[in-house]
Amino acid sequence: MKALPVLACAIATLACTAAGATPTSTDPLFGRWALDTSRLPMPPDARPKQVDITFAGAQGDRVSMAVDIVYAPGNEVHSVGAASLDGTPIPVKGSPEADIAAMSRPRPDVLVVVLGKNGGPASTRVYTVAADGKHLSESVTAYGGDGRPTLKTHYFTRLP
Repeated sequence: MKALPVLACAIATLACTAAGATPTSTDPLFGRWALDTSRLPMPPDARPKQVDITFAGAQGDRVSMAVDIVYAPGNEVHSVGAASLDGTPIPVKGSPEADIAAMSRPRPDVLVVVLGKNGGPASTRVYTVAADGKHLSESVTAYGGDGRPTLKTHYFTRLP
């Protein structure tokens, strides 16, 4: 099965923290987010049934990130991890899309994740929390099998 080029599994065991800032419960990124699968640029029968990402505070002024995916055939992936946002590459475990990542957080409402696989680039993902605090977009840049650049945007809604 082809890896879902959407997101989450690629960033499976990563997470982040704002450089020089202590995470708080008012952090705009913190919380649970559900992907609007109806807006994915793929046939409905190929879309995952569910994709949730959760960002939370973690020990040592870090932020944890948990990713839960239920693919169309029903197989599930759960990944979790924590890392600082100093741009230092960290290993990614259990992802078909990436085995290494580096992250930064230029603003409290923006998270940048650069992913690699097998010693080469995989994708760059920019997560942006909307001003209303209820919506999150993920801009994904990557290269297709033909070497042409691609740009996709995925949309999430904050869950209670």
